[in-house]
Amino acid sequence: MYEAIDTSTYVYLSTEYISGPSLLKYLKSKPDRIMEEEEVRLIWKQVVQAIAYLHSKNISHRDIKLENILLTKDLKTVKLIDFGFSTVCSPYKKLKIYCGTPSYMSPQIVQRREYHGLPADIWACGILLFTMFCGRFPFKGSSDRELYRKIQRGLYNTPDHVPCQVKGLLTKILNIDPIKRITADEILEHDWVKK
Repeated sequence: MYEAIDTSTYVYLSTEYISGPSLLKYLKSKPDRIMEEEEVRLIWKQVVQAIAYLHSKNISHRDIKLENILLTKDLKTVKLIDFGFSTVCSPYKKLKIYCGTPSYMSPQIVQRREYHGLPADIWACGILLFTMFCGRFPFKGSSDRELYRKIQRGLYNTPDHVPCQVKGLLTKILNIDPIKRITADEILEHDWVKK
């Protein structure tokens, strides 16, 4: 273990070797880039548990995406990586630095408004969940500008094969109002996640 200091909080970095693929590489290996429901639940729940832990320490990751999730060789354990954009955030103070990967950015970030970091992470978790079930992003555009307009409206179509409980959960996660967006702890109490 190595110890580093980040805005007066101790952050522990591990040099652990992960033998499996990234979630992106694994998803690309699947037919139509679509994962089975049980597999999605197993992997995504672990991502949300990691985010819930970070949020309990007032840390926002700010770059949750398929590439930053590694799987062990048996494909059963998740490791969240790349904390380069992460920050300690006060529940009362909004962030001003706009960062992340465009397809995963919350409406507040693409509007270049000050934002709370924790709800932005939840939004990115919703993008992950949608992508794991559908093999594509919920919001697409021919340019970043068009993509950002679609994200700001928060309108997307969920295919019929996605379970009803997941559709309901996505509605709570991909809510354009960050105050109404569900939290990581609330996600972990959702019936579909606990199943």
